[in-house]
Amino acid sequence: MQIAKDTVVQFKYIITDLDGVELENNRDDEAVAYLHGHSNMMPGVSAALEGKAVGDRFSVELEPAQTYGEIQPDAEQRIPMKHLQDAQGTKKWKAGMTAVVNTDNGQREVTVVKVGKFMVTVNLNHPMAGKTLNFDLEVVDVRQATSEEIEHGHAHGAGGHHH
Repeated sequence: MQIAKDTVVQFKYIITDLDGVELENNRDDEAVAYLHGHSNMMPGVSAALEGKAVGDRFSVELEPAQTYGEIQPDAEQRIPMKHLQDAQGTKKWKAGMTAVVNTDNGQREVTVVKVGKFMVTVNLNHPMAGKTLNFDLEVVDVRQATSEEIEHGHAHGAGGHHH
């Protein structure tokens, strides 16, 4: 089955910068799952996967507008420190560290700019914003989406959304 609108796609990836430095990798983790054709994936990755099938492995270079976006100036915000989260359970935040913040649109990765006693200033640009990136992609599964997934607008199950 080829990747097309209303299919659920599972893929693995390695993201590198233009110098070949690895920035992110899920090869040893659960595959990412998304509902294709419903704006659930970065536009460049979605377009690169269109028409591919299980077993296809390829690389694509993508501009910022097709991935994490251009850097937005003045994208800083002060928030209570208690809203910062990370996988390591960090207790002492410092400028330059990345964190996850829950927003009305889901989780967002931010960079700490300045730390106060109770408040922290964060840069809302994704840490990879403004960068042209290489994506090494491997399609591990493609299936027809269920009517419930199409109605909900996202993939369910392994690597997808859990209700």
